Amino acid sequence: MPTFSAYDGTELAYHEKGEGAPLLCVPGGPMRASAYLGDLGGLAAHRRLILLDLCGTGDSAVPDDPASYRCDRLVDDVEALREHLGLDQVDLLGHSASGNIATLYAARHPKRIRTLVLITPATHSVGLTVTGQDLREAAALRAGEPWYPAAEAALKEIEAGRDPAEVGDDLAPLAYGRWDSTAQAHRAASATEKNARAAAAFYGEGAFDPPATRAALAAVAAPVLVLAGEWDGGPNPAHAEEFAGLFPHGIRQVQPRGGHFPWLDDPEWFTRRVAGFLAQD
Repeated sequence: MPTFSAYDGTELAYHEKGEGAPLLCVPGGPMRASAYLGDLGGLAAHRRLILLDLCGTGDSAVPDDPASYRCDRLVDDVEALREHLGLDQVDLLGHSASGNIATLYAARHPKRIRTLVLITPATHSVGLTVTGQDLREAAALRAGEPWYPAAEAALKEIEAGRDPAEVGDDLAPLAYGRWDSTAQAHRAASATEKNARAAAAFYGEGAFDPPATRAALAAVAAPVLVLAGEWDGGPNPAHAEEFAGLFPHGIRQVQPRGGHFPWLDDPEWFTRRVAGFLAQD
């Protein structure tokens, strides 16, 4: 297992899958070990996946300063990995919460980006807010599922003030296009893959400056793919379209019947679209 040193001295680990040109993959969660990404639905057959374990997750060490968990500071860990790999430019992929990390990296280091792939990305970095209405509308698309009544009730309880963590099991099927055994095992593993303390610090005060980030993204000359799931509420396809429009060369793709982990819902569709995007000159 290869490691490198972050700027603060924390030893960070990454895992490699596949062969070919490297694709730096930053996991979401926030602060979930990279193991949940698997081989991204078979994308490792097309690219060498460099799967980063962020500080305090997976095989990476715990930082001395908990402030290192804040999203904007994690950007430096991506840059340290680029330097460690000796790459002038990177193909960078961020999923979910790490969509924020990848976006901030592009804003801070626009000339280091060859291509940027944002998979069902969180949008705090650019000030796009996922509302309760967005989540309800996405959930309603699944009204025919046997688990839907429990999920609908859980959403109402959250709106009434209940802690989402208390009803997480009822909401879990909404994150997947297919609530099958693969999805259920993927969900079950999350309990041991996520660093709750780090996650609490990820969105700490001062992590984001959306107006400055939006302005900086105008300098990103690289092609950018924002991939949304048809059935995902955060971001929904409309927010993904708006997000892609913040980049000079951003495009949005919507995976039919896809949820928040689209490589599990339809691996062939996902791999074909992402590999095709990365293959462009």
